[in-house]
Amino acid sequence: MSRRAGGRAARKALREAPPADDAVAIWSGMAGGAYSPLTEPAMQAVFDAALELLERIGMGSAPPEFVQLVTTAGGSVDEQGRLLFPADLVRRTIDGAAKEFTLYNFAGDGGLAIGGSRVHYSTAGAGVMMLDHETKRFRHSTLQDVYDTGRLVDTLDNIDMYIRTVVARDMETARMLDLNWAYAVMASTSKPVGTSMFEAAHVHEIIAMYDMALGGEGEFRKRPFALANNTFVVPPLRFAEESALGLAEQARVGIPITLLSAGQAGATSPAALAGSLAQALAECLAALVCVNLISPGHPCVMGMWPFVSDLRTGAMSGGSGEEAVLNAASAQLINWLGLPSGVAAGMADSKLPDNQAGHEKALTVGLAAHAGSNIVFESAGMLASIMAGSHEALVIDNDMIGSVARTVRGIEVDADTLSVDVIDSVINGEGHFLGHPQTLSMMQTEYTYPLVGDRLSPDDWVDAGARSIEETAHDYVVRTLATHLPRHLPADRDAKIRDAFPIELGPLSSMID
Repeated sequence: MSRRAGGRAARKALREAPPADDAVAIWSGMAGGAYSPLTEPAMQAVFDAALELLERIGMGSAPPEFVQLVTTAGGSVDEQGRLLFPADLVRRTIDGAAKEFTLYNFAGDGGLAIGGSRVHYSTAGAGVMMLDHETKRFRHSTLQDVYDTGRLVDTLDNIDMYIRTVVARDMETARMLDLNWAYAVMASTSKPVGTSMFEAAHVHEIIAMYDMALGGEGEFRKRPFALANNTFVVPPLRFAEESALGLAEQARVGIPITLLSAGQAGATSPAALAGSLAQALAECLAALVCVNLISPGHPCVMGMWPFVSDLRTGAMSGGSGEEAVLNAASAQLINWLGLPSGVAAGMADSKLPDNQAGHEKALTVGLAAHAGSNIVFESAGMLASIMAGSHEALVIDNDMIGSVARTVRGIEVDADTLSVDVIDSVINGEGHFLGHPQTLSMMQTEYTYPLVGDRLSPDDWVDAGARSIEETAHDYVVRTLATHLPRHLPADRDAKIRDAFPIELGPLSSMID
């Protein structure tokens, strides 16, 4: 008994000690790609269909600059005014496009290597509501929610990147909105971030802000820490004119761009999932051509985000099996083309962080990660088919991502891990593995542990108050928002930004008790 108790004490001490940087079971950028919902001939067929769509039907509402660029490169405009992209131009663009790039952290001493089969997990979304934990009702989202969500992400190890999850509905103009949420995501975490820009005129202001934050003009271009999510298309196959103008400016200033196509199968894209894939790919390739004609080799993420409908009602279904396989196929297809990939997952239809949300999120995030999506967007914090955000869901989803990441890593098989000698020593020794050196050495490197998930016995759980995971997550939210203040943005640079731009968040030092 004494040896067994000693083994428990050793394991407890090792579990509670912070792991060394290299003594972890999961890490950012592990290789995915084991799940392949599409065969090689199927991927070729989807790609060929996308090329045909661009060459025969093309894109409507193209800005004059895009028309000039594409027609000069061999494209044409048909009788309906649609911009046609020859297949050879698209193929040449893919060949010359950026295959990998680094999205830095704020300090510039680390970040995310985007490309290949490396998988990273990010928030994202444009929800217009926040779930209130106490009332279980929704309220309008605010700029403070954008900032507070980032502060939570800053503490959650399994979330690699913060893109705002909700819209700051308390901002009165598009300029105020663009500038303030660009500021809020930057100030809330030192991790790589992302933002959106509703109007082209705001792009240069935001980059000027980010230059100030980094210490001078041109600094952001040297080490970009932010990604611009640009929904440049109104499906099917029509440019969103203001966003397309912003796309051109984003290419000029050097900010990495996610080229987002978000058609909804059965509504704005075909109900046939293969057709929805072909349309989304065509739309993203059209944007890729235009961006590369402005800025060759510009860092872009191919953001195929094909959504699906519940065809009984027409409502979006973000947590369905169809959504899961469609986005996983999107990641597989983009990776097959050799381009950086980013798909949407974790868009639970449930309105609460409950069992429904759990299975929807785990399914969609798990398949996207196993398919090798370089960025799994929407992976944490969203509810109600991405109409709403939840701080408690964000914290719970961090645990979910950790478990998904562990499955992506898989099982290493070699002479040491097969453990023949270890089994021999236990059989001829104490008869159990609890205190064995291998067990202690692998507690951090082989296993992951939840931050808020419960693993108590039923009796111990009752003795601890019989609390739900949402209640435990709420405690974490309250504690973190009361104590955690990121300090990566120097105070003198913050003051310069506030002098130059209409920042609505109060002084950062006032954000904690």
